[in-house]
Amino acid sequence: MVFFARMDFSQGNLFGYIEDLQELTIIERPVRRSLKTPEEIERLTVDEELNDIERAVYLLSSGQDIQGTSVVANLPVLMRQNPAETLRRVLPKIREVLHVAGVEMQLTAAVSFLTVLQDESVSIHTYSHSFLHIILQNLEHRDAGVSNAWLETLLAVIEALPKETIRHEILNPLVSKAQISQSLQSRLVSCKIMGKLAYKFEAHIVKREILPLVKSLCQDVEYEVRTCMCRQLEHIAQGIGTELTKTVVLPELVELARDEGSSVRLAAFETIVNLLDMFDADDRSQTVLPLVKSFCEKSFKADESILVSLSFHLGKLCNGLYGIFTPEQHLRFLEFYKKLSTLGLQQENGHNDNQLQLQTLEQEKKYISVRKNCAYNFPAMIVFVDPKNFHLELYSIFFCLCHDPEVPVRYTMAISFYEVAKLLNSGVYTIHKELVTLLQDESLEVLDALVGHLPEILELMTTNGGENSGSESKLLSIPDLIPALTTAEQRAATSLKWRTHEKLLQKYACLPHIISSDQIYYRFLHRMLTIILTNNVLPVQKAAARTLCVYLRYNRKQEQRHEVIQKLIEQLGQGKSYWNRLRFLDTCEFIMELFSKSFFCKYFFLPVLELTHDPVANVRMKLCYLLPKVKSTLKIPSDKHLLQQLELCIRKLLCQEKDKDVLTIVKRTVLELDRMDISLDAEQLEKEKQQSEGRSTNVNDKIFEKKRRDNKTSSVLAKSMTLSVSGSSSGTSAGKEDKKSKLVRSQSFSTQALHPKYSNIDKCPNKSTATGYTSSVSGMGKSCMLSFTDDTFRTRSTGNSGNATFPSSSSLTTSRNSFNSADQKNNGNKESQSRKMSIKNRKSNP
Repeated sequence: MVFFARMDFSQGNLFGYIEDLQELTIIERPVRRSLKTPEEIERLTVDEELNDIERAVYLLSSGQDIQGTSVVANLPVLMRQNPAETLRRVLPKIREVLHVAGVEMQLTAAVSFLTVLQDESVSIHTYSHSFLHIILQNLEHRDAGVSNAWLETLLAVIEALPKETIRHEILNPLVSKAQISQSLQSRLVSCKIMGKLAYKFEAHIVKREILPLVKSLCQDVEYEVRTCMCRQLEHIAQGIGTELTKTVVLPELVELARDEGSSVRLAAFETIVNLLDMFDADDRSQTVLPLVKSFCEKSFKADESILVSLSFHLGKLCNGLYGIFTPEQHLRFLEFYKKLSTLGLQQENGHNDNQLQLQTLEQEKKYISVRKNCAYNFPAMIVFVDPKNFHLELYSIFFCLCHDPEVPVRYTMAISFYEVAKLLNSGVYTIHKELVTLLQDESLEVLDALVGHLPEILELMTTNGGENSGSESKLLSIPDLIPALTTAEQRAATSLKWRTHEKLLQKYACLPHIISSDQIYYRFLHRMLTIILTNNVLPVQKAAARTLCVYLRYNRKQEQRHEVIQKLIEQLGQGKSYWNRLRFLDTCEFIMELFSKSFFCKYFFLPVLELTHDPVANVRMKLCYLLPKVKSTLKIPSDKHLLQQLELCIRKLLCQEKDKDVLTIVKRTVLELDRMDISLDAEQLEKEKQQSEGRSTNVNDKIFEKKRRDNKTSSVLAKSMTLSVSGSSSGTSAGKEDKKSKLVRSQSFSTQALHPKYSNIDKCPNKSTATGYTSSVSGMGKSCMLSFTDDTFRTRSTGNSGNATFPSSSSLTTSRNSFNSADQKNNGNKESQSRKMSIKNRKSNP
């Protein structure tokens, strides 16, 4: 009704609505035309009685392209199910179809062939015989993407092929494919294959059969081929070793570094940097260093294309050539790095505004990349100048990079900040201000990058913070740290990036090791409680709850502790919102993780159990999941009263719960509780043991004295005992039968949670039934058994002071002990009656 009330159906607007509807019909027309006609559906229909192989052959022979592509994609599955028939019938059809197949099927086939190799569905000999020729045929496809896909498959196959197969099937044809008369695509493929083959053969074979082809391709007329071959020289050098690299590869690199093509020079420069470890000191000083100096000089003048790559590799280059630098060269490379670090931030003189604007539009991205690479290499440059000289040589550059106007640069600095702090060690106090600056950065990406190692950074700064690094002056070592941390958290809280906020709260758990307890209490602890109460993102709330528990754990002031505990119970556990009560249970779980068992039992055990009366089913359900952990905090006998409260709450849940889902969880929880053992309080048990030993000593003395007095009477009755054996044996056998029948009933009852007659727990007809069910199933430390009678269940308690644990079979063991004691009593009564009869007979027959 609201929608129609807002619409205006006047004559002027009505035509507008009609035009809009017409536009919608025009938009829908192509969709309707794309629907399949009955004839097309008929052509796409396949007989359901065909098996997988027959269906694949049929679709490849007479189906459409999309159906053929589906068969090619399913090739690995067919190879796993029936490799012989797939190779015999399906693969030849695929080979025929690929000659005229489109790009999609070609790409799918390349991936499928690689998957078959990785699955090892067939032996490598069978694979090379069946699949290798198809791969080689499609390497020179006219589409560059298809050709690269087949090339990647071939390079993976080369790893698994034996040397002889590679020599005959790949290396020998490669000689002709690499000739200048072949197509550009063929020569590019040959370059990449030779880089792979250098690992497969011995150095002398590579020297004799592969290196001549390499030299030829390095002098190719097309710069694309020279560039591609130059990038493969790194792999070839690693395959042939140091000696051949020095005599063959290095001269080619020197020549390529002077090539007329900028991409060739760039490839040569990057290859030289990557191979620095393979060159000796002479090669570095006489060959590599002049080339690098030439690159640096030309990068700002005539060859800015190499500038980004040079800035990226500069750290590795400076440290790789460190041993051969003269002091003047060392200073020159350092100044070059400083110039790159501020590239684009300072306008050059002698240019008008139009030239500057044009330069900014063309080179802005390049300059940002250069400064980002300088930030990436900053830890390497600290090593280059020595950490002791950081403040003098590099601090100004560090300051500029941390305050760079572009986010990618500051983001890179935030990532490398921890590495910088580790390198500075005792001099880390010099970058305190930059840490505060990055914490207050307007970009959350920068903050997220910094927070990853924030605990380690703060620890380094407090332990190596100079003169003020003592425990009494933690705050003085990092000025303005607390405002920066609070500002960062508030900015993350007001953003939509909740994962950054969650990560920040998790890392803030390190603050008790960094700042004082009072500062945490007044600036962070109450903030965590506010986040739990007001934030709408569950992971954020849980992170705040755990961090709050950590703060509470390290707070030693009882008044502050009690205040926080009271707020947790009142505002969360007894809160009006069920969401807060759920978070209270999460907080209690963290408390059980971080605090002692006695602490939880003292402050949180009973408030948790009060939630069994919660009106919301989700809260009661979450509580049931938590009850096993709650029970594990108890110690017997000191927490006996809490155990009784736990049993009472479970009985109430079993009897009064109306929600089916909650009741199901309750029953499952009861069974889990039944399998649990309760830990014992060793000190309390020792005290009780000493008291019981004192009482038992007095009783034993009295029993010994009584036995001594009755010794004579027992010797007189010895003969009469022999006469009563025959009479008592029958009674004993009867007692055994009675014991056996009772034991069977006890075992059958203890193995079943409840007799079928009383299995309906939902109704819970009387209190005694509920009590019997809980006692028999939960087994939560009480030494009780259930005796099945005609009227009802009743509980009989027996002593178990000698037991160390409370296993789930305690009811059965107790029942056996009780029956044994009953049988002994019965036998004792019968023996006394037989003794009296024998005495009477003696008196009557003197």
